[in-house]
Amino acid sequence: MTIVGFDEAGRGPLAGPVTAAAVILPPDFPFEILNDSKKLSEKKRLAAEVVIKEKALWGLSFVDHKKIDEINILRASLLAMKLAFDDLLKKNAGLDLNGLNGIADGTFVPPELPFECQAVVKADAKYPEVMAASILAKTARDRFMLEADKKYPGYGYAKHKGYPTAAHKEACRKLGPSPLQRMSFAPELFL
Repeated sequence: MTIVGFDEAGRGPLAGPVTAAAVILPPDFPFEILNDSKKLSEKKRLAAEVVIKEKALWGLSFVDHKKIDEINILRASLLAMKLAFDDLLKKNAGLDLNGLNGIADGTFVPPELPFECQAVVKADAKYPEVMAASILAKTARDRFMLEADKKYPGYGYAKHKGYPTAAHKEACRKLGPSPLQRMSFAPELFL
């Protein structure tokens, strides 16, 4: 049985996309470099990202703030996971879907997958494939928010990545919503 690990990054922020990854690891992968992305330093995450992208089958996706506001963050997260698997398939067109089994971090599974998938709470601390997916999702989203910081100075995206810090909330009160703002999150900031 081959495991496809799924995880997302960016469910809690007030701005920016939710990002997801789907990963299949080969048997000879250096598993010791993996952990839940939140437990790794940025330096170790970035080093692991390079190895994952080099040795594993992987896909990534972003679901933007507008779609999050339209369908809610849970649906957007699950959609991002499904789109990440679609990206993995596109990059590996000859992949045999027989014998695949998915594990998604959390309590829900992505929709419309062509194989069984189970949701496991804290899977990003238990399954190497999910750990790898969490690393790819987090590094991709962080990189996106660093670029957003250059485009929209004043919001502090390089520092807090869109999470609801006091500094972010204060910037929103002073400057109004950024073009990446999730308007369904903390609407009281913009009344």
